Amino acid sequence: MNLKSRHHGWAFVLPLMAVLIWSMNIAVTRYVADYISPVSISFYRWLLAFMVLTPFMLVKVWQQRHLIRRHFFQFAVLSAFGMVLYQGLAYTASHHTTATNMGIVNALIPVFTIFVSMAVLQDIPNRFAVTGSILSLAGLLYVMAQGNFGSLLELGRHQGDFLMLIAVFFYAFYGVFLKKWQLQVPLLISLYIQIGFTLIYHLPFVIWAGLDSINAQNAASVFYAGIFPSLLAPLLWMMAVQSIGPNRTSIFMNLMPIITAVIACFWLGEGWTIYHSVGGLVILVGIILAQQKRRTG
Repeated sequence: MNLKSRHHGWAFVLPLMAVLIWSMNIAVTRYVADYISPVSISFYRWLLAFMVLTPFMLVKVWQQRHLIRRHFFQFAVLSAFGMVLYQGLAYTASHHTTATNMGIVNALIPVFTIFVSMAVLQDIPNRFAVTGSILSLAGLLYVMAQGNFGSLLELGRHQGDFLMLIAVFFYAFYGVFLKKWQLQVPLLISLYIQIGFTLIYHLPFVIWAGLDSINAQNAASVFYAGIFPSLLAPLLWMMAVQSIGPNRTSIFMNLMPIITAVIACFWLGEGWTIYHSVGGLVILVGIILAQQKRRTG
């Protein structure tokens, strides 16, 4: 019994570590915005992840080639939504907003997922999910407006927040497509093939915009992005889902805005204001309401 308890205790550390890595990556994304273009860090990130996985995956990919061919279209779509559009827009948003705001917007993924599920899966939300979603959206608008909703009408002022909002919308599609298709493909093979598609998608942008060189100012950020949030965090997250279940694992995502804000405060010197507190609390309450009632309703 004690061994089992210890096992479950360590299992709860897994999603916490994953969220810490992803939160740190938001801060890294904001930090490195001044030293490398969005196209460059995005391409280098996935190239590094692909190179690390290749020695371990080539034989397995060849062995599973018929299965991969069967799901070729699904892999292409998942890569476009989850890696290219989501992360690419996030890197672009980092040039126009703070890491703190990016973390808060990122917390809306569960809420956006409700509405995308309604459109794609015909999963009609109940009144609690709708109420929680509206509450979270109101909290987000309050943060973006810094307490003055009239400022939302000022064009260009909130460009980064809106870009991050679109990025989160695409990631919600990624999660719903995963649920819809339920691909019976080993996890690492799926990740490897999606990364391969991502590199192909990047080629037109690389040819058009070119690549910044890796130097002393951006090398550490590229290495972090390519290894930790791209490979280690997803592995930890899926291990947690297997150990403690998807519902208890997903709750840890609510910690991301808080952890991101703390990292941004101490590392990037970003301030935490009253509108972050009020808006963040409203978002958190809305997310918890929407998630809890979705499971029981």
